[in-house]
Amino acid sequence: MVNNEIRALYDNETIRVYQAYNNDIANSVLENDKFVSPPFKIDRMTWIKPSFLWMMYRSGWSMKDKNQNRILAIDISRKGFEWALKNSILSRDHSKYSNKEEWLKVKKETPVRIQWDPERDLFLNPLKYRTIQIGLSNEAVELYVNEWIKNITDITDKVLEIHSLLNNGKVEEARKLLPKEKIYLML
Repeated sequence: MVNNEIRALYDNETIRVYQAYNNDIANSVLENDKFVSPPFKIDRMTWIKPSFLWMMYRSGWSMKDKNQNRILAIDISRKGFEWALKNSILSRDHSKYSNKEEWLKVKKETPVRIQWDPERDLFLNPLKYRTIQIGLSNEAVELYVNEWIKNITDITDKVLEIHSLLNNGKVEEARKLLPKEKIYLML
């Protein structure tokens, strides 16, 4: 049996999530200290990830794709994060519904989608437990960009430093730079 675990860097007030963006969106976010449209598209689903290493896997240490070359660490309120969890549906949970139309209707009306994917180690190999990805849409995106965000930091340089250390065989030095994530405990 595979365990699902939310591991994150958090304190009493906030939890850190990660997102990867292109230069236009990242620069706009940092200049305005919030997401603004354009270039951010508020009407699209946006995925947040509490796991640093899963974000590194997804973005290829910020080098996989020019649309994911900037990594932002975003501290959001724990109340907002938990609202998202309570107002979510699993991305692939259609078996609970009597037919495809009912499933699609519920999915469209639910503002948050949850996906569980294999967590990654420092070398981006899959681990035996799954980590959460949270897809925000509609009302959830509005709340995220207008109420939940408390701080935004561009960590791209740190990401590249960790990756460089790994490439040079300095595994312990790289490990020391990782965020100190722990299993998330609900408020």
